[in-house]
Amino acid sequence: MLYLVGLGPGAPDALPAPAFALLTGGLPVLLRTARHPVVQTLPPLPSLDDEYESGESFSDVYEAIVARVLRTHSTLGDLVYAVPGHPLVGETTVARLLERTRAEGIPTKIIGAPSFVDACLESLGEAIVGDLSVVDAHGLNPDGAHSDPQLRVSGPILLYQIHDRAAASHAKLALMRAGFPDDHLVTVLRASGLPEAKKITLPLFELDRRDHDHLTSVWVPPLPEASRPSDFDALRRIVARLRDPETGCPWDLKQTHVSLKKYAIEEAYEVCEAIDSEDPDALCDELGDLLLQVVLNAQIASESGEFDSDDICRVLCEKLVRRHPHIFGDTVAGDADEVLRNWNAIKAQEKPEKASLLDGISASLPALTQALQTSKRVVSVGFEWPELSQVLAKVDEELAELRVELNEGSPERIADELGDLLFTLVNVARKVGIDPEESLRGQLKKFHRRWHYIEAAAKEQNRAVELFSLSEQEALWQEAKQKERQ
Repeated sequence: MLYLVGLGPGAPDALPAPAFALLTGGLPVLLRTARHPVVQTLPPLPSLDDEYESGESFSDVYEAIVARVLRTHSTLGDLVYAVPGHPLVGETTVARLLERTRAEGIPTKIIGAPSFVDACLESLGEAIVGDLSVVDAHGLNPDGAHSDPQLRVSGPILLYQIHDRAAASHAKLALMRAGFPDDHLVTVLRASGLPEAKKITLPLFELDRRDHDHLTSVWVPPLPEASRPSDFDALRRIVARLRDPETGCPWDLKQTHVSLKKYAIEEAYEVCEAIDSEDPDALCDELGDLLLQVVLNAQIASESGEFDSDDICRVLCEKLVRRHPHIFGDTVAGDADEVLRNWNAIKAQEKPEKASLLDGISASLPALTQALQTSKRVVSVGFEWPELSQVLAKVDEELAELRVELNEGSPERIADELGDLLFTLVNVARKVGIDPEESLRGQLKKFHRRWHYIEAAAKEQNRAVELFSLSEQEALWQEAKQKERQ
């Protein structure tokens, strides 16, 4: 058995009897550190403090401690591993040990004790009714370019392992990157749970101007709601963390502007699907996924110094103001059509002169939408059938040509004529003010609805759909149409 024992926050009388019994009962004991007040009241016990001298980083130290505890347990059998506070609160070595012991089938038993969190809250006289973040200062993002998502400005934070001025300086800068102003008042807690406990409140910028030791924690109250950065800032911090070269997500780190193209298209379509479903919750969720594509591309660009999300917002704000002179200037626009004409005129002035009227129509758009934009472009310079009857006559003409090719032509010629017919139908849609993409989507929804009706009827009769004759399927189709009209 591997016993994971808490030493409590420091006061000897806070050490529970079961923990004391294990520490003094004759089983082999390893202390993570002997730098703890309770240890001074116990018989001499071996500690792992020497591991702190050999590791290049705290992560290396923790891994070395875990490996040593497991080796000792493997050699000696039952073992007591004792750590400050409660073993399940703010104790990285225990968290890693539990991962390993579960994976390797090693039995463990937790022997709890009051944690340093309990002692700190008692010292502060604080009652926690919302979210409390308990954060290891050693685990904060070391990269000054990114803020750390662990440091939320909306709830209280208790930082531990502020053991010297260097750790305090690192924590101070991380808090400032997270959005805490330099004059935000924080409370330094030393030796909480001991008779000599002290606390002092000071502005954040003074945090590293005082000496600290291994018994020091820092309490950071939340920002007042009116002073908090926007949730967009939190999103940016999370995405920055996902792209952190050392601690980020392998998938996010692999992404480039090019690899993300397909996701931007997919998310835009899913937004449209949520709109069609008339489900506000789904729309909120899908808009978030689409926003992630913007922020992720902005983060990638910022890493190479091209632009960042602030630049995107700035350029967009400038564009919106510039293209709405009827709102932000002296121009008058009587209706939506006039607004659109002004917008396109201003847009044309902003863009470099194009070699072709059709330049700038995205090839990534669905074909029907590309066709509609192409039609609108050429119509703007007068390439247009004046009357709808002329467009419908063109539909008849293209349909006749398609019939000829269906009887005599090659697949290439049939595809060519079918394309002509489809493009002409797009012009019909434009002429009557209908978006052909949306029109086709509506038809597909209707088709799905009626087909589901046929499948449901087949299920009721305990027959496969393919066993229905065409006339039976058509009869059910007509039933579905009739029900829609009722």
